[in-house]
Amino acid sequence: MKNKLINLKNIKSLLIATNNKGKLSEIKKLLPRHITFYSPKDFNLIEPIENEKTFEGNAVIKARYCAEKSKLISLSDDSGLEVPALNGDPGVYSARWAGKNKDFKLAIKKVYLKIKKKNKLNKKNIARFYCSLAVAFPNGTYKTFSGTVNGKISQEPKGNNGFGYDPIFIPNGYKKTFGEMKPDLKDKISHRYNAFKKIRGYFKY
Repeated sequence: MKNKLINLKNIKSLLIATNNKGKLSEIKKLLPRHITFYSPKDFNLIEPIENEKTFEGNAVIKARYCAEKSKLISLSDDSGLEVPALNGDPGVYSARWAGKNKDFKLAIKKVYLKIKKKNKLNKKNIARFYCSLAVAFPNGTYKTFSGTVNGKISQEPKGNNGFGYDPIFIPNGYKKTFGEMKPDLKDKISHRYNAFKKIRGYFKY
């Protein structure tokens, strides 16, 4: 598979297998600018059913599906928030907690409500963001790379930057939530960046 990944040095086109505008923007910023990017919408691809129990499994489903249908090398991201006090939830169900309308204000409310049912919201509510990136080739081969960032749940949502659960996550060593941080700072410490560092060397910049 390593020999296959070397082919990334010469690619001119890449399909980023997500319809999430926030993820799409963050992934684009991590990749070389000379690459022409496509999304599933450019090929009228429907979202495949994500029925795996791990981030890696779901990332592979999306990447392989898009690579097979588009005949382009595809990069997918499956990521989410894990809260130990909630037994790791929302975890792989992070997007599903937002409902069909992808309403993450609703998802955030669920996090707070469930934490309060377990115990009073306090400064010890540790959490982490987990990201798995999958690179898939049209012939079905693939490789995954994972990254995390540890932190805690804020006392209340803060900030309008980022997307998803960013307004309630404070990374270790910082006082601001991802939602309050400038995008350039978040991009240097995020779970997505930590996963991408493991694949970065295969691309030509």
